[in-house]
Amino acid sequence: MRMLRTRLSPFLADDRGDVPGWVLITLMTAGLVIIIWALAGPALGEVFQQAIDRVTGF
Repeated sequence: MRMLRTRLSPFLADDRGDVPGWVLITLMTAGLVIIIWALAGPALGEVFQQAIDRVTGF
C-alpha cells in the first residue's frame, strides 16, 4: 500500500492548484453574464416583446 501511495503522490499533488483556477473562471464567467445581462437585458426584452406583438397581431 505504501508503494502505491508513493507512486501516486506526484499525480495527486498536482490537482491541488486546479480548484482555485476553476473557482476564478466560474466567478469571472458569472460576472460577465451579469454585466452583459445588465447592459443588453432591456434591449433584448424590447426585441422579444416586438416579436411577440408581431406574432399575436397587437
